[in-house]
Amino acid sequence: MTTNTMDWGTTFTWLWVPVVLLAAGAQTVRNAAQRSLTGSLGTWAATLVRFLYGLPFALGCLALLYLLPAEMPAAPRLSWTYVGWIALGAAFQIGATAALLLAMQQRNFAVAVTLSKSEVLQVALFGAVFLAEWPSANMWLAMGVATAGVMLLSVPPAGAGTRLSPRTWLSRSAGYGLLCGACFAIATVGFRGGALALDAPTPWLSAAWGVTLAQLMQSIALGTWIAWREPAGLMPVLRSWRVSLLAGSMGAMASLLWFAAYAMQSASAVRTVGMVEVVFSLVVSRRVFRERLRRTETLGLALMGVGIVYLCWQYL
Repeated sequence: MTTNTMDWGTTFTWLWVPVVLLAAGAQTVRNAAQRSLTGSLGTWAATLVRFLYGLPFALGCLALLYLLPAEMPAAPRLSWTYVGWIALGAAFQIGATAALLLAMQQRNFAVAVTLSKSEVLQVALFGAVFLAEWPSANMWLAMGVATAGVMLLSVPPAGAGTRLSPRTWLSRSAGYGLLCGACFAIATVGFRGGALALDAPTPWLSAAWGVTLAQLMQSIALGTWIAWREPAGLMPVLRSWRVSLLAGSMGAMASLLWFAAYAMQSASAVRTVGMVEVVFSLVVSRRVFRERLRRTETLGLALMGVGIVYLCWQYL
C-alpha cells in the first residue's frame, strides 16, 4: 500500500518541521561555502557550484531509494506538467542564488540571508493564486511578524542613512534581497507544484526525483552559459573542487529536505519555518566571518524568531 503526498501532509502533521530545520542548517553551510567562493570564481560560477557538485549526491540518493528497500518502489509517472513545474522552479532558483550572493557582498552574512526571506509573503501570494493554497489567519499573522523583522534588517548601516523612511529600503542590498526573495518565491511554488503533480509514493522519492531533475537542468543551462561567456570557461570551477564539494553536498542535502517538506506541507508554511536559517546564519556570521550586528538588526532577528515559533506552535 502506497501513501501519496497528500496523505503524508495530513497523517504526519509535525514531521515536516524537523525536516525544514535540517534543511535550513544544511543550507546555511552551503551559503557560507558559496560565499567563500564568490571572490575567486565570480557570482555566476559560484552559483553553478551549488548545482554541478550537488547533482552526483542527488543521483546517489535517488539510486539508494530504489536499491535499499526489499521491494523496489514503483517509479512515478513523469508528465510534461511535472517537468514544467520543475523547470520553472529551477530557472528562478538560479536567479535567486545569484541575487543572494550579490546581497552577501553588500551586507554581512546573516543580514543578506535574512533579506532573502522577504520571499515568505510572496510565496503565500503565489501559492494562493497558482496552487489554491490559502494561508490561515494565524499563518498570515506569523508571516507578517516575521516580515516586519525583514524590514528592520534591511535598514542600511550608519553612514548610508538610518532613518525609517521609504528611501531606507531602496538600498542596493535591499534590492538584491527583495529580488532574491521574489525568485525564491516563484521557485518554491514551482517545486511545490511539481511535488503535487508527481504524486510519488513517499515525499523522499518526490524529493529525490525533483532535485535530480532540477539540478540536471541547472547544471546544463548555467554550465553552458559560463563555458560560452567566460574566457577561462569552467576550469576555475573544476579547480576549486574541495570547497565546491562541500557547497554541492550541503546544497543537495538542503534541496532534498526542502523538496520533501514541499510534498508534506504548503509552500508558505514551509518557507516561514525555514526562516530559522537566519538564526543559523547569525551564528556563522559571528563565529566564522567575525561580523557584528546592529541594534535594529538584532530586533529584526527577534521579530522573525517570534513569527517562526508562533507558526510552529500551530502544528505541534
